[in-house]
Amino acid sequence: MSLSGFDPKIHHRHSIRLQGFDYSRAGAYFVTIVTHGRECLFGEIVDGELKLNRFGEIVKWEWLELPKRLHYIEFGAFMVMPNHFHGILIIRDTVGATRPGLTVTRAGNAPSSTMPPDGIDGSPLPDKSSQPHGPQPASLGAVIAKFKSRVTKRLWKIPSMHGKPIWQRNYFEHIIRNDREMERIRHYIETNPSAWMEDDENPLKHLSGRPGE
Repeated sequence: MSLSGFDPKIHHRHSIRLQGFDYSRAGAYFVTIVTHGRECLFGEIVDGELKLNRFGEIVKWEWLELPKRLHYIEFGAFMVMPNHFHGILIIRDTVGATRPGLTVTRAGNAPSSTMPPDGIDGSPLPDKSSQPHGPQPASLGAVIAKFKSRVTKRLWKIPSMHGKPIWQRNYFEHIIRNDREMERIRHYIETNPSAWMEDDENPLKHLSGRPGE
């Protein structure tokens, strides 16, 4: 799929996984993960600016922690929105190279930290392997499954959140094929809060529409 036909406001309405594509090979991906029922668990947008709450800070922290546990990945830009998450994820091969034709810049919308945010229990979670189970090890699906699982376990340690569904079952991705796509997607991610009123994940646009998963 060429980005010439890429509409960032509707791209994540359909899964665009390619049949037979090896999602464990080196490459860059734009991923979107949405909360269960599109519930705004992670914060709010005020005058076009993102205001994360405690839960949103946990999501951000767990994302930044992933490359410390999975050394074959790195990140580009990312954004925790009130009810969904956007991020650029790069899977590296065994020699640390990315797909030919891509220039990877280590950029994000928040600095990394070795400590959890204030008020968040950063105690270790059960983690029996450096690679997640379920999907093929070191694949995109395995990385996303690990991230979703760790966020859920962390949030469930908070009494008011225990047992509450956090994520939709699926996630959505777009293969980033070249630097032009990388730049356009990076811009879309970083400007996502200012476009919240027009965002297809904004629950206000679905008051009489279909329910979330």
